[in-house]
Amino acid sequence: MFHRILIANRGEIALRILRACRTLGVEAVVAYSEADRESLPVQLADEAICIGPADARRSYLSAPALISAAVITGCDAVHPGYGFLSEDEGFAEVVRAHDLTFIGPSADVLDRFASKEGSRRLLGSHGLPTIPGSDGMLRDDGHALDEADRIGYPVLIKPSAGGGGKGMRMVRTPRELESAIRICRSEAKSAFGDDSLYLEKWLDDNRHVEVQVAVDRFGRGIHLGERDCSVQRRHQKILEEAPTPALSLAARTELAERAVRAVVAAGYENVGTLEFLVDRDGNPYFIEINCRIQVEHPVTEMLTGVDMVGLQLRIAAGEPLALAQSDIKLTGHAIEFRINAEDPAHDFRPGAGVVSRYHAPGGPGVRMDSHLYEGYEVPPYYDSLLGKLIVWGPDRATAIARGRAALDELLVEGLTTNVEIHQALLANDAFLEGHMTTNLLDRVGSGAFLAAAARS
Repeated sequence: MFHRILIANRGEIALRILRACRTLGVEAVVAYSEADRESLPVQLADEAICIGPADARRSYLSAPALISAAVITGCDAVHPGYGFLSEDEGFAEVVRAHDLTFIGPSADVLDRFASKEGSRRLLGSHGLPTIPGSDGMLRDDGHALDEADRIGYPVLIKPSAGGGGKGMRMVRTPRELESAIRICRSEAKSAFGDDSLYLEKWLDDNRHVEVQVAVDRFGRGIHLGERDCSVQRRHQKILEEAPTPALSLAARTELAERAVRAVVAAGYENVGTLEFLVDRDGNPYFIEINCRIQVEHPVTEMLTGVDMVGLQLRIAAGEPLALAQSDIKLTGHAIEFRINAEDPAHDFRPGAGVVSRYHAPGGPGVRMDSHLYEGYEVPPYYDSLLGKLIVWGPDRATAIARGRAALDELLVEGLTTNVEIHQALLANDAFLEGHMTTNLLDRVGSGAFLAAAARS
């Protein structure tokens, strides 16, 4: 196991990694920007080191700054968390070149799965059903129009790099496609430094289901079940749960087993998540793989009792998987609510400010992963995620009841949060019946959604 790890991230995931390090007896150094000088991970770290100004390009996205911080503080490994450089094969290679271990897939593996379109073809060749899409990257507008005609409208424009809904648009006509292509290229270039785009067939009323896998460097893999991430706004997840209400136990098991067989055959390594769209008939289609820890990993931890970050560390340290598939027991039902600094009544406009009062809920089956504390100033420079409220129950109805109670108890004053949209979701018939789709919020509109909840 490692002696000292540099945590190359911020916020709740930096705190989560720090806690996993403490459990394993590993020292943790937190790299921070000037905007995060007073953050909770910095205060709790064994050591903290400033890597630059608030601008992420000069701090959390600066490979030279991060490598220097790791070397200066005597680290032997780097954990990138999620976002920022977590799936950057160039950064992983630079880490390796400085005799440090990148906690995640190797640079070669990241390069193999760097392209979403390429990953779709690769894992499709190993038995995963894939959604119809363009033949390679879109060369120009003419190529995009030809491919959309062949696939059939509506289509989804997707960036080859990155995630989080940036650079994605659903279009239903050639005119929409021509204007959206330019916007998507600009967004993708700004967010990921890569404006490569491709098309996928859009499935109306689809569900978003993902499978959690772990593969050691010896080619031995397991799955840890699936999660349903269908509740989204503008292609960004806000609520995740497991098991998915969209599939039967037999279908869930078959999907997870096919997923782990495919990634092992394709030479994957470490923790990863395979994402699928499920159509209204229950047919799953692979769309992409995330080669990192997911924001929603606590859902799996609540069902399995497996420390997913600890598992990452052990695999990266070269340990063989200590778990067989038969050791993985999925028990009960878990739901995660992403608590963001944003205003649902005004198109989820992000905000910042000082947390004047904060109280995390508790009780049986309730967990709060957050870096908030009273007096903490939430900076305006980064993602709006403030924390994750996770609830567990022996069944979905109990988990929902605990979710209602925990959301009512959660107190964050000083800035606007999206708590009310979660409360509205737990009063929505489609959600309660397990019939939510990825366009539920966007189709109704957040304002109308909140108003309907208030009337119920």
